[in-house]
Amino acid sequence: MKFSAVLMRVFLFISFIFLPGLANAADKTTSGVTDAMLQHPDPADWLMWRRTLNSWGYSPLKQVDRGNVKKLALVWARPLSEGLQEGTPLVYNGIMYMPNPLDIIQAIKADSGKLIWQYRRQLPKDMKVPFPSINRNIAIYGNLIIDTSADDYVYALNKDTGKLAWQTRILDYRKDPAQETAGPIIADGKIISGRGCEPKGTPYACVITAHDGRTGKELWRTSTIEKYGGKNDSWGGMPFEKRVHVGSWMVPSFDPKLNLIFMGTSVTAPAPNFMLAGNDKKYLYNNSTLALDANTGKIVWYYQHLVDNWDMDHTFERMLVNTVVAPDKNAVKWISPDIQPGEKREVVTGVPGKTGVVYTLDAKTGKFLWARPTIRQTVLKDINVHTGEITDNPEALFHEMGETKTICPGGDGGKNWPAGSYSPLTNAMYMPMQNTCTKITVQKSASFESIYGFTPHTMIAPGEHNVGTVYAISVKTGKVLWKYQQRAGTTSTLATGGRLLFSGDVTGHFRALDQDTGKVLWDVNLGSQVTGYPITYAVGGRQYVAVSTGSGWATSGILGLTPELSSGIANMLFVFALPQ
Repeated sequence: MKFSAVLMRVFLFISFIFLPGLANAADKTTSGVTDAMLQHPDPADWLMWRRTLNSWGYSPLKQVDRGNVKKLALVWARPLSEGLQEGTPLVYNGIMYMPNPLDIIQAIKADSGKLIWQYRRQLPKDMKVPFPSINRNIAIYGNLIIDTSADDYVYALNKDTGKLAWQTRILDYRKDPAQETAGPIIADGKIISGRGCEPKGTPYACVITAHDGRTGKELWRTSTIEKYGGKNDSWGGMPFEKRVHVGSWMVPSFDPKLNLIFMGTSVTAPAPNFMLAGNDKKYLYNNSTLALDANTGKIVWYYQHLVDNWDMDHTFERMLVNTVVAPDKNAVKWISPDIQPGEKREVVTGVPGKTGVVYTLDAKTGKFLWARPTIRQTVLKDINVHTGEITDNPEALFHEMGETKTICPGGDGGKNWPAGSYSPLTNAMYMPMQNTCTKITVQKSASFESIYGFTPHTMIAPGEHNVGTVYAISVKTGKVLWKYQQRAGTTSTLATGGRLLFSGDVTGHFRALDQDTGKVLWDVNLGSQVTGYPITYAVGGRQYVAVSTGSGWATSGILGLTPELSSGIANMLFVFALPQ
């Protein structure tokens, strides 16, 4: 027996020294969620905000399809905590992890709704940020659930117990307050997060950060505001301390092959450029797509979509797609002459900003390929198709205090944080958008909007009756394949392998549409604004569809445009499946 034991020890020693592959295989069985799993997720799981690092919002699950979706029925529901509710569940190995408002995270049995554990972060009483309750998404890595907090920490919980594993302060909320309304993604072991930065603080809060996914150690931080640039400084020589509010308050995308992180940015404060250094400056990097080296945080390239004067943030999802690039000249307004017929590229595409303009850029270089408007917009006049440089509409610019202009779309979009999705089955994007305009008066006021230097009054776009629209747009050609329109504003979409498109609205309706035609195949009224991001997952071979309700800043504003329509604001999580 002793001899056998000695032989066993010798075998194990040799195995770990000479057969590292065997040791790595053993480690993978106990390491929880790995980078390989995040980059190639199991169809049954939903491991991040839009399920995949390319921000598609697509699942290959197809048990629920166009033929049987009308049988979809409620399986379980449970209440969520109070506050503005825009959460996305994660699902891993049959367990759902749900971010609630005010930094509450719950672990729930995904097939029954039974609560396993709940973590409630103790937030400081002197914390004063506009939207402390919003908690759009969380991340999973190894055996950790990872989030950013309203008091400006990144922290990790043990996924099995909910116990705090570690926390790292990103910013001092007393000095440099930021809005951590969107959580992180994991890019090759790095926790990548952006944030909205408050104008009452300093530009040092306007950063994208990377932390070690296992320890929380900070690896790098990159400013979203250009520092002094010499003679051609894009801020006209303004002191750096006065360059504020260019945030990155939504969730990034990541391309592992290019090792690039793609993040969008927001408006300056104040917004009207004449109140800064003049209407002739660019104020980088406002309203831009930033491509960052994942190892260093260095900005590899940027593309500015708009020099913003009106709160037209371009912070929304960047979809990464490998596609033939063949924009239709009859449908697409701006096309690069350098596109070769039938060429295939890795592109960054989608509707990145409130203007509703679709942009397609080369993912590796940032080269402009094509762009087209959708809903009514009056702020972008032109794009140089050779260089991609944009020109603001001069008639929409402000020049003095007290000036009033009607601008389209309104500050709630157009497009906003409700996310679109992409389906590889149709090579189409599906974008929820609103038909709005706003009357802006440049002035200082006591309202929240005073940080932008104006007071807005939002309205339905002239000539429009319906507020809500879902656009189906070909990623290859830019053609609108179909439009679904309704009176109420629309919210986030989810595409599935069953050729279904799930979409909610601000009156509480949650629908399944045909990806190919836009026909409504199933509809349920959940009673409150559909503010959460819908997902689908599988447990024990059964497919489920989950979505949450509540209230959001933008959705409540859109609902107010249709006073004859009403909706509750109950924070609830609903899960549906086909009958067994």
